[in-house]
Amino acid sequence: MYTFDDLVRVIAELRSDHGCPWDRAQTYESLKQCLADEAQEVFDAVDHKDMENLCEELGDVLLQVVLNSQIAAEEGAFSIDDVVDGVCRKMIRRHPHVFGGAKVESAEEGLALWNAIKAQEKAEKSRKCLDKSQ
Repeated sequence: MYTFDDLVRVIAELRSDHGCPWDRAQTYESLKQCLADEAQEVFDAVDHKDMENLCEELGDVLLQVVLNSQIAAEEGAFSIDDVVDGVCRKMIRRHPHVFGGAKVESAEEGLALWNAIKAQEKAEKSRKCLDKSQ
């Protein structure tokens, strides 16, 4: 069975000098519609309760994430490891009721806490952007 690391290596090989011309030619812009199409196919699989197709379509969305991340790595912008690190940090930060001392009693309270933390993060990010521009 292949692993996530195998997928990352496969995509890097496809984008290499001796890889696939189509994959090498892709850009963030050229992949936008691919990602949108794959996301729609996930929605369709969910709507039809088609678990086999859902598994395949989630793989196609993951392919888009890894392919975009590989392009970014080639440009020195970020790597798939940065993407994974960022999403893990976000999940831990926004779930203090799981990974910290906060308490919630319902899904609604959990969502409210998530939204409050998200709003706080956006406000902090905006302040940092303002500070940099001054």
